[in-house]
Amino acid sequence: MPPKHLFDISAVDLDHVLFDQDVIRQTNPHRGDMEHLNAVVHAEPEAGRIVGYKNVRDDEFWVAGHIPGRPLFPGVLMIEAAAQLCSFYTRRYVGWKGFIGFGGVTDVRFRLPVTPGCRFYLLSQQIMERHRRITSNVQGLVNGQLVFEAQITGTEF
Repeated sequence: MPPKHLFDISAVDLDHVLFDQDVIRQTNPHRGDMEHLNAVVHAEPEAGRIVGYKNVRDDEFWVAGHIPGRPLFPGVLMIEAAAQLCSFYTRRYVGWKGFIGFGGVTDVRFRLPVTPGCRFYLLSQQIMERHRRITSNVQGLVNGQLVFEAQITGTEF
């Protein structure tokens, strides 16, 4: 039996941009090659849920070297993109004001490759917040298929 999505997104309009790149830049500090969140398409703050995406482009810095002739979006950047979605959620809806850094990542599974030209959707479900730490379960989807999942903890500095 295939793994399930964190929550049902069948009623979510994945093409409707709720927050665009400009709003994300007002919220998250990442710039240039380290911007890995292009849009937020859905948010349920009362349930701790958010959905966004990254357009995986063929002109990104990692394409030529990971892997020549068969570029694969690096897993560490999948985690980074999910962390940026979690950071956006935490600043926008939880109200944290300080810098949010990685506190940890666990239970990571990479299930399918992600290649340039894909729209990489990210789902996040907040599961815990206390003592300047927040934890979310995250998943990455391409064409509706689960490609990665993890649990990410952020810390406010």
